[in-house]
Amino acid sequence: MAKPPVCKIMDYGKFKYEAKKKASEAKKKQTVVKLKEVKFRPKTEEHDYGFKTKAIREFLEEGNKARCTVMFRGREITHREIGQAILSRIAQDLKDIAIVEQSPRLEGRLLFMILAPNPRWLQAQRAKAAPSAQAAHVPRPPPARPPSPGQPGASPAAPVGQPAGVAVPRAEAPKA
Repeated sequence: MAKPPVCKIMDYGKFKYEAKKKASEAKKKQTVVKLKEVKFRPKTEEHDYGFKTKAIREFLEEGNKARCTVMFRGREITHREIGQAILSRIAQDLKDIAIVEQSPRLEGRLLFMILAPNPRWLQAQRAKAAPSAQAAHVPRPPPARPPSPGQPGASPAAPVGQPAGVAVPRAEAPKA
């Protein structure tokens, strides 16, 4: 609000380019959380249940949310308590890593709940990963190689065609 008014003459193309660069930098730093879905049935067997909960655990460890769905077919819908039991068991098995973001809800023939990674657990994992990531970038010295035959400190090797263990006289260099 200077008096007289002051204006700045600038290159509009350069201004748009810099604005685009700033927007892309901001986009790089943000994390995108995906919603992954795992479907169960009231008759899901123990092994399949374990396999699917393991998949849910992996999704949560990656920082994604998981939607656990129990699908009912035919007359199975009359036993909603079985689906409720499955979802409560999932929540109980994953309580160390997940929090229930949306409690079990019935929509038509689908009973579902949404799990999100526990923020405290994620912070603890990131804290553990930070020191190990720094230690991984420490430069290490190259491995020691044995000296080649022509270098000092090399052990005398048998010439080609000579049996190993047979001493071969060496020509001594003249002393100057």
